[in-house]
Amino acid sequence: MDKRILFNRIKKSPQFMVGGIMVILLIIVAILAPHIVPVDKNLNNTALRLMPPGTVSEGITYLFGTDHLGRDIFSRLLIGSRVSIFIAFVATFTTAVVGVSLGILAGYKGGIIDSIIMRCTEITMAVPTLTLGVVIMAVFGASIGKLILIMTISGWVSFARIARNNVMIIKGREFVQASKALGAKSFVIMWKQIFPNITTPLIIQVSSSFGQVILQESSLSYLYLGVQPPDPSWGNMIADCRNFLAVAPWTVIAPGVALMYAVLAFNLLGDGLRDVLDPKQQR
Repeated sequence: MDKRILFNRIKKSPQFMVGGIMVILLIIVAILAPHIVPVDKNLNNTALRLMPPGTVSEGITYLFGTDHLGRDIFSRLLIGSRVSIFIAFVATFTTAVVGVSLGILAGYKGGIIDSIIMRCTEITMAVPTLTLGVVIMAVFGASIGKLILIMTISGWVSFARIARNNVMIIKGREFVQASKALGAKSFVIMWKQIFPNITTPLIIQVSSSFGQVILQESSLSYLYLGVQPPDPSWGNMIADCRNFLAVAPWTVIAPGVALMYAVLAFNLLGDGLRDVLDPKQQR
């Protein structure tokens, strides 16, 4: 794509500009979090429990107040952003690798292989992520590794379907048929010729998946099936303080707004990428 055309599309997409800026700020905060937190994320001070935002004590300003154990909400939010970004990155990567690989294989080979993979997608779609999470965590115990496994099992379907549909369109083109006639191996055709031509919808899906994974992680952590206390996650922060919503609403509002910000940022970026990379699908 011509750079000038790409730049013009970026300028005409407010979703891409706003979403990109929001995502960059989120990533910068996550990277710098250990260096800018005012106090330790797990430091308890019951004398300061449920203090309102702006409370100053011993030279420390509790910008977002404190929770029911006197822990600094601002510090826990910053560290929690690192957890969410890390899980979102790893889970999206593994989901994309599994889904794209199976989707390309199904679309290119067709026949019984395509039927088996597509039936697996239908079975996977029939099982809600929360239900799958409850079963796996109840049997094997909760951990970040198992949380990423749950995200991968429930999320590969969308990548597989997108890859398969695009492969089925491209595999009939002349350059693919010419490679087959010249005796090129299937692996080479799938990954060196077909894959580079289906990256646009996959890039858009990756961006959109980030927000979905962050929301799923927070939902499971809210049920204490994800990140385990005392390590902070936006989901378990909301769960810890939900009983104090009436007397200390900031304890729930702060992580809730952070979660909303992250999901909105990646959704806007995904819509913006669709406008920039695939303008025919603009909504």
